[in-house]
Amino acid sequence: MPSKATHDPNQVTQGKNWMIQDRYTEVKDLPGHEGEQVTIAGWVETVRVHGKVAFIVVRDGTGLVQCVLVKKELSPAVWEGGTEDLSQESTVQITGQVKLDDRAPGGAELKVEGLEVLDRAGEYPIQPKEHGVEFLMDHRHLWLRSSQQRAGLRVRAEVTQAIHDFYYERGFTRIDTPILTGAIGESAGTLFSTEYFGETAYLAQTGQLYVEAACPAFRKVYCFGPTFRAEKSKTRRHLTEFWMVEPEVAFADSEDNMRLQEEFVTYLVERALDRCSEELEVLERDTSGLEKVRPPFPRMSYTEAVEFLQSRGSDIEWGRDLGGADETILAAESELPTFIYNYPTEAKAFYMKENPDDPRTVLCNDLLAPEGYGEIIGGSQREDDLDRLLTRIREEDLPEEAYEWYLDLRRYGSFVHSGFGLGVERTVAWITGRPHVREMIPFPRLMNRLTP
Repeated sequence: MPSKATHDPNQVTQGKNWMIQDRYTEVKDLPGHEGEQVTIAGWVETVRVHGKVAFIVVRDGTGLVQCVLVKKELSPAVWEGGTEDLSQESTVQITGQVKLDDRAPGGAELKVEGLEVLDRAGEYPIQPKEHGVEFLMDHRHLWLRSSQQRAGLRVRAEVTQAIHDFYYERGFTRIDTPILTGAIGESAGTLFSTEYFGETAYLAQTGQLYVEAACPAFRKVYCFGPTFRAEKSKTRRHLTEFWMVEPEVAFADSEDNMRLQEEFVTYLVERALDRCSEELEVLERDTSGLEKVRPPFPRMSYTEAVEFLQSRGSDIEWGRDLGGADETILAAESELPTFIYNYPTEAKAFYMKENPDDPRTVLCNDLLAPEGYGEIIGGSQREDDLDRLLTRIREEDLPEEAYEWYLDLRRYGSFVHSGFGLGVERTVAWITGRPHVREMIPFPRLMNRLTP
């Protein structure tokens, strides 16, 4: 019989620095080690030699630190190793004494006592000069290391963590929904299809239909994951693969749905402002508009929006969905995100609830971010009437057999419910002020890009 394993607490380092605490100090923690000798490991960003003094800026993934080498205080091997042919992105291990300096990155610098080159990098492709976008995208695996890309993706990481915290704190249950599906969630014209053991499967455009199924089991649910749209669009707002969070709430109508969206977006913005101030500064983001984001958000019905756009010279006609230019004009009226609600039935998906006050429309909303970032949320009250839902499926010429399970949700305990989807990349692009959503995901997928 195997012996019972014993737990030795001395062999486990507790807390946030558990991985390599005994070997290396993380750069972000250096201000807490004033006057101490520490060892760091990281990658060389820059090397500057001024006579008998040299400066190496090292990145370890938690921050930047300037390492100061004084020739007369070091052995020839250490001095030469840190100054001669030490190329950008070489991997180094440096030991030295921590000195606080408000002018230094992170508030501390390292006076070098020992240096070891763990790997000397070849000539780095991305140089401190103007590179074209396609070149940078071809080298996305390296471009991630640059300061602005790191800052943007740190904001993304904080926003995605905030998403989970928001729903966890409010008693939602996370539901992981399938990526391969036989049911169309949005427009059939934007599907990626694949052969699936003799059948046709689609990459999920949304997890919504599945969280609707989980709603009567848990009342408040959400899913979070990648979604796919085969839209032939090259605008700064579009990706073919993007991440979306989709909550669904039982007994919530369209008004409840919009109030949840206001609370949610405000939470994400406040979280980024609170915890990502350094990153937003690196990105040179003017946060004055973000600091004003709080409920209530402005609201305009679709009909009012069309009338407003027509008054501004737009040729839009009632019944057409709003385009990107229309959204930009509407969102420019406020520094806050703006709701446009109750669109025409033909402009929206089959599952949206018919508006009892105007059957030409459905109970839905889009939430438009300011500054030209467009729709960051699409939401609706769901059609809970079996006959009306079936009629809409037939009107859209969708395969009824693929939706039999979805129709069962109305046959066995139908109820009022609502939900929405928030696109992570557009939301983070707005918060960071970056010009294109391709920078808001580590490895973007676009019409013309499948690598790296």
